[in-house]
Amino acid sequence: MKASAAVVLFLLTLPSLLLAQESEVKEMDKKEGRVTGIGGIFFKSDNPKEINEWYYKNLGLAPNDYGSIFEFRESDSQNKIYLQWSPFSKSTNYFEPSEKEFMINYRVVNIEALVEQLKENGVTVLDSIESYDYGKFVHIMDPEGNKIELWEPVDKVFENMYDGKTTK
Repeated sequence: MKASAAVVLFLLTLPSLLLAQESEVKEMDKKEGRVTGIGGIFFKSDNPKEINEWYYKNLGLAPNDYGSIFEFRESDSQNKIYLQWSPFSKSTNYFEPSEKEFMINYRVVNIEALVEQLKENGVTVLDSIESYDYGKFVHIMDPEGNKIELWEPVDKVFENMYDGKTTK
């Protein structure tokens, strides 16, 4: 009986504990830069336009000039967030200095603080932070030679760029 009461008490307090932990994480987000999810998947293709059409026809990916955007929501709000799927020409130099056929874009918060942390950790930062209406970007290299794109998005602006044409 005592064990059952303890379990019930734990289950009743669990939501409060989780909310407190979530609040701590959100507060940390404001101070420290970190990855919050995947923002894009980019890969080389012999014919980006043709492969984009194939994915639309066969898998239903809503096309745009750069590939397709996947729309989803943050777990704790009604805010929409996006993931860009993009085939690039085989001849692109966008993934350089990596010799890999792909690049992953990670969504981040506080890109400036994150770049400083990465530099302190000895990570190769390839360029300066660039700002656009739809967010800030910077590129780094991982220890295995993969180029990584970091993106601090402005999702509302990004959403308006594609008139709601997303893969849901």
